[in-house]
Amino acid sequence: MRIEILCTGDEILSGKTVNTNYGHIARRLAEFGLTVQWGTTVGDDRDSLLAAFGQAAARADAVIVNGGLGPTVDDLSQEVAAQAAGVELVLSGAWLARMEEYFRRRGRVMPPNNRKQAMLPAGAEMIDNPIGTACGFAVTLGRTRFFFTPGVPSEMRRMLDEQLIPRLLALSGMQGVFRLKRFHSFGIGEARADEMLNGIEALAPDGGVKLGFQAHFPQLETKLAVRGLDEADIARKLVPLEAETRRRLGSFIVAEDEGTLEGVILDKLRDRAGSLSTAEMFTGGSIAARVAPMADSGRLFRRGVVARDLAELRNAVGLDDDGAANGISPATAAAVARALRDRSGSSHALAVLIDLDEGADRLEFGGTICIGIASGNATVSRQARLLGGRNWVRLGAVELGLDCLRRHLLGLSVDERIDFEKR
Repeated sequence: MRIEILCTGDEILSGKTVNTNYGHIARRLAEFGLTVQWGTTVGDDRDSLLAAFGQAAARADAVIVNGGLGPTVDDLSQEVAAQAAGVELVLSGAWLARMEEYFRRRGRVMPPNNRKQAMLPAGAEMIDNPIGTACGFAVTLGRTRFFFTPGVPSEMRRMLDEQLIPRLLALSGMQGVFRLKRFHSFGIGEARADEMLNGIEALAPDGGVKLGFQAHFPQLETKLAVRGLDEADIARKLVPLEAETRRRLGSFIVAEDEGTLEGVILDKLRDRAGSLSTAEMFTGGSIAARVAPMADSGRLFRRGVVARDLAELRNAVGLDDDGAANGISPATAAAVARALRDRSGSSHALAVLIDLDEGADRLEFGGTICIGIASGNATVSRQARLLGGRNWVRLGAVELGLDCLRRHLLGLSVDERIDFEKR
């Protein structure tokens, strides 16, 4: 089935807003074996939208239109869809009632212009939006089924998973079952992972497994796409490949599927009734920002200390700045972690210190990262050197610190070399 994603909005066309919705939709469809063949961006202009709808109808079997369902005058998707279908806009009483209840529950009166969101092309199939006021809908233009979704990312993502993907799978007539197994790793690049997993597809009974990678520094996503007759067939093919992938990638795997590195860390702390405090330099609190939104972090995450230099960090955790240990080193990182653990009362403390190459050649810019972890009466430390731009070093340091903590909690070596270190 040929699918097109059509995104609308002057802010997207001009580049003022980065179009993350397209990437999310395309990735999610691919996870279910649905391939996107065209991607189009159109501004808030009736003639341009009408032309884009016509072009999409002439070449695609299904089109996902994202955006233009709001209450303002520049939200044109319903109007242009009705024009393309040659029908009138009609009021959906059911959706109007939903919107009025939406505002009532929030103690507000619905503005009159929101009524526009309940106007749908005559004969359109309503597609539920359980968390917003923009009503999704579907119409057929020629032989092509168009699905309209709101531009608000949280609303679009919920509707995509619950409403659109099931409809698209039914429309495609795909036989059998599709599954995507994902492994998230840190410390190995795409080429090395490909080498480590060489020949793994051939291990699947009767084939039907495709290996793929997606690099998004600092992590690498390894994907096993499996198609089978039913769930039992999927398991027969996938289970041995999952085990072999875990064996080959080893301790570089930080999480699987919907799991995250920080989620794994908090799970391990929860299992042992532990808690965590963090100390960071240069990262702007990125480590704490990764941990704080996680479930149960209010109980498990005790304190996050962020400082611009070592003297401030030492002072914040209660270490005397005696001049003898001012330099950034593994020993200093361990001392900061111990002091933070003791002062915060947490069972574990992570310190990530960074010494940047200020004034160095741009191509050789980098930093020395020193990591200290304190737990119980023990401390471990790690030093690494990363080259790249400031953001590359910052992202790498955050990931390296969290990964060292994960390894420590799992009883793994924190000193395993990663591909991004300067040898």
